[in-house]
Amino acid sequence: MKVNYHMHTMRCHHAWGKDEDYVQSAIKAGFDEIGFSDHSCWIHDEGCHMRMRVDELEEYLASVLTLKEKYRDKISIRVGLECEFYAEYLPWLKALLASQPIDYILLGNHFYKNDRGFYFGHATDEKWKLEAYVKQGIQAMETGLYAYYAHPDLIPFTGDEAYYEKMMTQMCEKAKETKTPLEFNLLGYVDGRHYPYPPFWQIASRVGCQAIIGVDAHDPAALLNEKAMQEGRAYLKSLGMEIVDHIRFLK
Repeated sequence: MKVNYHMHTMRCHHAWGKDEDYVQSAIKAGFDEIGFSDHSCWIHDEGCHMRMRVDELEEYLASVLTLKEKYRDKISIRVGLECEFYAEYLPWLKALLASQPIDYILLGNHFYKNDRGFYFGHATDEKWKLEAYVKQGIQAMETGLYAYYAHPDLIPFTGDEAYYEKMMTQMCEKAKETKTPLEFNLLGYVDGRHYPYPPFWQIASRVGCQAIIGVDAHDPAALLNEKAMQEGRAYLKSLGMEIVDHIRFLK
């Protein structure tokens, strides 16, 4: 199957294109199943610049469900969210997932503790920040809520390489234990960002983690980049990694 479960909408305030444009691009590209996974709102923080607001969630779900029905004979569409792990607000997230028609959530480990915390995507040589990133990732995977770990190599650690390997080995071992696939992120690959990060993927391969390819589409055209998809698959296969084309759903 050709799948992609990492896809955003304009509601996150840094993506482009109508919801239906993403579906039509996915159909054109030959996807069998897609999932919208826009950046989740959080009840505690309405000031974040990169996620939907609480008052946008109802319309987001309605839009995706409408498209799911409209295109049911052409493509399978799932409803998801990309969520951080914020321990303090986990009860709110669990209640949200129980009360809404959400099929899955992805782990997007962007900030330390909450949206006002340290952003993990900034370069750092401080060990405590790497430790915090790994700890939050492990705690998230232990909940069993997250379908997979989006861009698990987000943090660009510029300190001791041996310490990076030690900490990321711990995180990858938890991913293997919990059977949480790690995402090879095509947005980072196409844009030439600091991720996907080869040393991380060498660790993930050595540990024996599962990998999944995520387009991380912020524009409908991203779904049409078959070249990037094939190059990502070829890279993971060169490492001997198992590539999955399915995820676990909440319901």
